[in-house]
Amino acid sequence: MYHKHLACGLLECLMKKSKFSITYKVAPIIKLVNKTDHKTLAVWAIDCTERVLPYFEEKYPEDHRPRNAITTLHKWIKTGVFKMSDIRKAALASHAAAREVNEDIPARSAARAAGQAVATAHVPTHSVGAASYALQAIYRAATPSDADAAVAKERDWQLQHLLDLRKNKRI
Repeated sequence: MYHKHLACGLLECLMKKSKFSITYKVAPIIKLVNKTDHKTLAVWAIDCTERVLPYFEEKYPEDHRPRNAITTLHKWIKTGVFKMSDIRKAALASHAAAREVNEDIPARSAARAAGQAVATAHVPTHSVGAASYALQAIYRAATPSDADAAVAKERDWQLQHLLDLRKNKRI
């Protein structure tokens, strides 16, 4: 153990983040998602994404592609009109914005969350991708000592929020 600390420096070893798992406590979420209607999942995907979208919008205020993805999904929820070309275009644009970030920072994860969220209109289980990328944004934004707790807190919120949406049917 002592030699390991010499190799990387004591402070660096102590401050390293644990590795993020995109599947962190995903089983209870998937079980609930499989019993939830399509539009409720879309609302949930938006709500999860909007909690982290400021990471992207503050760093790239002129790039509206992730926000446009969320707007596209809102439109589908409101009208019920599904145009695959619109959904696909919005999802791909948001993921392109994420690729252009070129760093593993919260902004990239937030743009990916928006791309997954809009794809929920096509495949309901994409909502899980939106929630997972939102968790990744939280993880990337947190300090090493707070990362695990921040992710656990956000996952708990996601699960409780989905339960509340199912109960209240706010759509």
